[in-house]
Amino acid sequence: MGHHDAILILIAGVLLAAGIAGALLADRVRVPALLLFLGLGMLAGSEGIGEIHFSNYELARTLGTIALVLILFEGGLTSGWSEIRPVLGTAASLATLGTLATALLAGIASKWIFGLSWLEGMIVGSAIAATDSAAIFAVLRNSTLEKRLARSLEGESGMNDPVALLLVIGFIEWIQQPNYGAVDMIGLIALKIALGIIVGLALGKLAVWALDRIELPSDGIYPVATIAAAALAYGVSEVVHGSGLLAVYLTALALGSARIPAKRSVVSFHEGLGWVAQIGLFILLGLLVFPGDLGGVAAKGIGLSAVLIFVARPIATFVATAFTSFNVREKVMLGWAGLRGATPIWLATFPVVAGVRSGEEEFAIVFFVVVTSTLVQGASFEPLAKRLRLTTDEPALPQRLFESGRIRQMGGDVVAFRLPPGAVAAGHRVRDLELPREALVNVIVRDGHAIPPRGATELREGDELHVLVAGPLRDQVEKLTERWVKGPLGKPAPPPLPRRAASQVFSVRPLRPGEDPEAPTEIDGVAVEAVLRSRRDDVGAMAAMADGRYAVTNEDIVAIGGRRALARWCERRVELEGVDTEEKAWLQEITGALIARGRRR
Repeated sequence: MGHHDAILILIAGVLLAAGIAGALLADRVRVPALLLFLGLGMLAGSEGIGEIHFSNYELARTLGTIALVLILFEGGLTSGWSEIRPVLGTAASLATLGTLATALLAGIASKWIFGLSWLEGMIVGSAIAATDSAAIFAVLRNSTLEKRLARSLEGESGMNDPVALLLVIGFIEWIQQPNYGAVDMIGLIALKIALGIIVGLALGKLAVWALDRIELPSDGIYPVATIAAAALAYGVSEVVHGSGLLAVYLTALALGSARIPAKRSVVSFHEGLGWVAQIGLFILLGLLVFPGDLGGVAAKGIGLSAVLIFVARPIATFVATAFTSFNVREKVMLGWAGLRGATPIWLATFPVVAGVRSGEEEFAIVFFVVVTSTLVQGASFEPLAKRLRLTTDEPALPQRLFESGRIRQMGGDVVAFRLPPGAVAAGHRVRDLELPREALVNVIVRDGHAIPPRGATELREGDELHVLVAGPLRDQVEKLTERWVKGPLGKPAPPPLPRRAASQVFSVRPLRPGEDPEAPTEIDGVAVEAVLRSRRDDVGAMAAMADGRYAVTNEDIVAIGGRRALARWCERRVELEGVDTEEKAWLQEITGALIARGRRR
């Protein structure tokens, strides 16, 4: 028994290692990795050199469900609502109306090409109508497709798997139950989607609340907690007769948008787990296929692939996006980018397990269509996007430079932003970005090299700015990036100040209720013309007043007077006992600024 277990583990290790090698090869030759994974499974199968005999469709369906849960969860986690929300309408329309239209057209073609019954043809059409989240995510990681299109495809692939699954299940029920009809099927789909949405949104909020308030003893437990959230979302939704896959994706989107502890560690863990699920699922489905069976469907399968690629998907896409702002070029790209993968093949196991008469033939048809359509569309994805002028200088799914889990746990966050061509900020200095006091540019990535920035560092087009920011200010900084691109940038120059005031009397007093020590607008009835300095590590400012005097504020006091008197006060205060290093540095900065202004006069 021990030797047998060792052999099984050895085989698993060899297949995973071969899958990793296949992923590296696919990246070099620019073909979808899933094709190599499927080929590896076929090569290891009973008709290949591995001679592994596997024909348990029910086990493959169960393991495939687990793998898809992990893949969908990883996709939602790396996206988050903030990325999907701007394209939610388009993604939902493609996932529902687009999937239904594709299934109908492909189902009609399947019936006529292969001589299947109407319902059997619709099962095939529904299976191949599903775009594959793993295939989409893999292609987008290496793509420069415009973000709006990339996010639309990503959202569609996460939401259309449940729709395609419900269509397949509905048509199987229709075959097996004589009294079952279209009304029953529509009711089933509507109920499952509604319950899936409710469970997914509710468990997403619950998971975010729990992870935010319960401090776990180790960062390593947070990935385990998110796996539990995925399992609960799927299980609870299915138990109440909802869509488990939809609930999983919505729960992941909620977690992806939240500032949960150890976030980057959680995302990295699920990315690795997603790869294991992808490789394992494709190899498993490849083992189910007998290459000899594909010869009987090859000629007709090419015809069905052509209908799917050039007719069904494009028409469905134009219908689903009819009332959107996408132009024709963008709609063509969305129509071409409906990549298939493991999901349609997994769906094709359902009629076999259910005992549908033509189940195994349907499995072979779907497998062949997936391979041929993915080979054509996957290899031409990026070239077509470039030909249609729908690419940018940025990756569609940018990766963050920092491991920011601990940063978030301590209340901070990292905002990564790339200055596009024509950005107003290009040519300006870092100090001109007008970041709030609790934010700073931590590093600039330029031409693949990390540059530690200073306030005087000049920005260039293509610079990738990584801004360390206090968590609550993340949204404010993200909105500020719009001004870095479109302007205006930089504060207007203050009006010339009088050389002397009517009175240069120096005074120090306590801060009064209602006064703002960070951005004063009026002091003792005199307007503040400009805030010349703001303290970054604490509350404090240096301001120029309309009567020619200056003021220095902190959370306790206000010092007011002429330039020289205020500079002498700062110098004396630096020498006081109990003044910490940060306070001394701030006072020395003010002293230097006051002296410099005197020289300019």
